[in-house]
Amino acid sequence: VQLQASGGGVVHPGGSLRLSCAASGFSFRRNRMGWFRQALGKQREFVAAVSADDGTNYAVSVKGRFTVSRDSAKNTVNLQMNSLKPEDTAVYYCNLPLDYSGSYVRFPWGRGTLVTVSS
Repeated sequence: VQLQASGGGVVHPGGSLRLSCAASGFSFRRNRMGWFRQALGKQREFVAAVSADDGTNYAVSVKGRFTVSRDSAKNTVNLQMNSLKPEDTAVYYCNLPLDYSGSYVRFPWGRGTLVTVSS
């Protein structure tokens, strides 16, 4: 299994970024996929998830600003992040959440991508 996130960078507060995660080695099409993040010195936390039928759910802290989507033809899951805040600064990862809240995941963590929101 490979999970490789990309698209991170440095952005000013209020800016936008679009992250992508390429997944392989499992049945992507049939599974719910999620985004998670880990800020320096903090525990990893759930951000958003998209189900096989494109249903979505979000952490309260990002709802209304972030949009998760998937492209099952390309085995990718995307995260459009708008109105970014300094507290969104973190390394972002994708994985397969085993429960609705994203407390448990299926696979070892893959490569993350760093998002830095700073003026």
